[in-house]
Amino acid sequence: MLNSPAIRSVLIILFAIFLSQPAMASKVRVTVNGTQITDQEISLRAALIKLERRGNSNNARLKLARDELIEEALKLQEAKRLKIEITEKQVDAAYLNVARNLRMSVNNLNQILKANGVSRKTLRDRLRAGIAWQQITKMAIMPRVQISDLELNQKAEQQLEETMSYDYILKEILFIIPKGSNISKSRRTAQANQYRKNFNGCDGAVKLSLSYRDVAVLDVGRRHATQLPKPIAKELARLDVGGITKPRVVEKGVSMLAICTKNSARDLTFIKNNLRQEVGNEKVKKEADAYLQRLKERATIIIH
Repeated sequence: MLNSPAIRSVLIILFAIFLSQPAMASKVRVTVNGTQITDQEISLRAALIKLERRGNSNNARLKLARDELIEEALKLQEAKRLKIEITEKQVDAAYLNVARNLRMSVNNLNQILKANGVSRKTLRDRLRAGIAWQQITKMAIMPRVQISDLELNQKAEQQLEETMSYDYILKEILFIIPKGSNISKSRRTAQANQYRKNFNGCDGAVKLSLSYRDVAVLDVGRRHATQLPKPIAKELARLDVGGITKPRVVEKGVSMLAICTKNSARDLTFIKNNLRQEVGNEKVKKEADAYLQRLKERATIIIH
C-alpha cells in the first residue's frame, strides 16, 4: 500500500538520492595549468563555431573549440599574472558591440544563440579572453615592437608611382543633391559634365557655378597625390593646370576636382604613415603569436 509508512520512507530515500545526482554530469576533458575545461564547455563552444559557419564537421568543430578554450585559459591566466582585471562592464560593452555589428538588439542576439544551442555565457567567456589579450598586447607585446625608418622608406619607395609624385592646390565643384529632393544623380551628373565642358580655370570657377542651382565651389587647398585615392590621383596626373576631373557621385551629390596649381614633388610622408600602421600591425600580430606559443610551451596541458 502506498500509504504504508515503510513504502513512504523508501520513496523519500529514493527521491533524495535522485535529487542528489546531477542531471548531466560534465566530464573534465582538458586541464590547463590546473584550469579545468569540461566536455560541456567544449560542446557549447563547438555550437558557437557552427553558428559562425566554421569547421566542416562536428569533430573538426570540437577540436577547434577545445583549442580555442585552451588558448583562452592561457590568456586569462597570463592576464591574472600581469594583474590585469576584466570587469563585467567591459564584457557587457563587448557583447553589445557584437549585437550592433550584427545590426540587432542584445535580446535578438540572445534568442539566436539560444535557438542554436549556444549559451550566452559561452560568447561572454570568449569576449572576456579577447579583452584580456588586448590588454596583454598593449602592456607586454607592443612595447617590444620596433619599426625602422629605413624599412619604411624602402617599402614607401616601392609603392611610390609616378602619378603619385605631384603636389596640387585644388578646388572642389560640388553639384548638391538636396535631401528629400527628386533630383536624380544622372541629371546632376549631366549638369556637372556641362559645367566641365565650359570650365576655364579656377579663377572663373565661382562665376561659372552661378549658372547652375545648388552648386558649391570649395577650396580644398594643398594636397599631395599620396593623400588622395589612387584613381583620383591617376586622373589628376594626366591633367594640366586648369583641368578638371570627371564627375563622381559622392554622398552629398556629384563632385569634380579642379587643378589650380600642380608641381612635381616626391613626398613619402603619407605613404610612410599608412605603412607604419600596416607594418606595425603585422609585427604586433607576429610577436603576439610568438608570445602565445611561449605560453603554450611553458604550460602544463593535460588532455584527458
